[in-house]
Amino acid sequence: MKKIIIAPSILSADFANLERDIGIVEQAGADWIHVDVMDGHFVPNITIGAPVVKSLRKTSNLIFDVHLMISDPAKYWADFQKAGADIIVFHAEAVENPKDLLKTIKASGIKSGVSIKPDTPVSQIEDIIPFADIVLVMTVEPGFGGQSFMNAMVPKILRLRQIIDAGKYPCIIEVDGGINAQTSKICVQAGADALVSGNYIFGAPNIKQAIDCLR
Repeated sequence: MKKIIIAPSILSADFANLERDIGIVEQAGADWIHVDVMDGHFVPNITIGAPVVKSLRKTSNLIFDVHLMISDPAKYWADFQKAGADIIVFHAEAVENPKDLLKTIKASGIKSGVSIKPDTPVSQIEDIIPFADIVLVMTVEPGFGGQSFMNAMVPKILRLRQIIDAGKYPCIIEVDGGINAQTSKICVQAGADALVSGNYIFGAPNIKQAIDCLR
């Protein structure tokens, strides 16, 4: 049985105590830290920028999985790479040529990935999957934490699993949005490799138990 990657989203952490909360989930067995970067334009919310990632990088050895929900990722991704991101995921909907951006990010020495919103079909990114380290399926509308899982996104995970397995591509399927004890099982059964979870983890009375339950 493959090990499922658990990536707590600090969007649901206490922003006044991010170092503390990252330390708590690291001790509890988290694999990655998921950092949601929002610009108030591509999505209707504003979160954090590269200077915060740079500060947090000093506090943890976990993989920093930076999700750029911004309108011009080609302009800003390098700032996050320099700040200490290990993975940069951008939205297919935000760039004209995602394949080129995937290759450019990967050439910098880190992993690159592409994300799709709920309305975006897998067919729109099928030709670039061979160039991606990660495909992130949004199972809520990006912008805010605490939303309910959209079951209609499960066929996307299944389709991606088929494509990746058929092509033997070294690409991870990541799922983000409404992930809890119940929906995590649905996603893993459909073929997900990595689960992003915010409220379920950071709002749990026992964070280690919550992470173990997701895995």
